[in-house]
Formats: sequence, structure tokens, C-alpha cells
Amino acid sequence: MSNKLVFVVDDSNTIRASLKYTLEKQGYEVVAANDGQDGLDKLEDLKSKGKRPAMIIADINMPRLDGIGFIKEVKKNPDFKFIPILVLTTESQENMKMEGKKAGAAGWLVKPFQPDQLIGVVKKFVK
Repeated sequence: MSNKLVFVVDDSNTIRASLKYTLEKQGYEVVAANDGQDGLDKLEDLKSKGKRPAMIIADINMPRLDGIGFIKEVKKNPDFKFIPILVLTTESQENMKMEGKKAGAAGWLVKPFQPDQLIGVVKKFVK
């Protein structure tokens, strides 16, 4: 049985709802967090329940802990460091993309996204 759990970290209720709708329609299980710190807490909660996301989708601009800080913390944790992380953000500057890649992001998608585009990227990471 394949792991189709996608973990979404975004401070926008609208984006979280849109991602959840789009991904669940394709058969993915979605767990969401509303910022980087909430994301770290919920990852530990998933781990305590024996679950591990197949992929993480994270925003960059979030309160408490931003996306770059979140990615760095995830990549430090041996339980989560191999989970691919897609950045989904309004940021399109090359220096931000390089910072995300350096932190450990596997991909970068600029908002607004098209559902087919998002599903295509998710399918590359979640087999």
C-alpha cells in the first residue's frame, strides 16, 4: 500500500482549503498546519501515530516560523529529512528559490497555481 499522505503548511485558510480539496479529489490524504511551528508540532504528532507524510508542501511567508526555517528544521530531523518538500509561494525571485533549495526544498511552485500543475508536481514526488 502506498503512502499518499501530503502535509500542507500555509498560513492562508483559503490556500489550505484549496490544496486540501485539490489533493483529496485525487485520492491523497491531507494534513494541514497553519505556520512553520505548527507544522513541526503536527509532524511530531503524526510520527507519534506511526504516520509519515510522503511529501510536504510549504509556504515561505508565514508567522512564527517561516518556510525557510521550517524546511531547515525538517531537514535536521532524521525522521523527516528525506521527505521531499515543495515550496508553494508568491515569491518568484531567483535568490529566494536558491535559499529554498539550499535549505533543502526539492521544488518550487509560484502561486496562484493551476490544479493540474500542482497534481503533476505531486505525482512526481508521491508514487
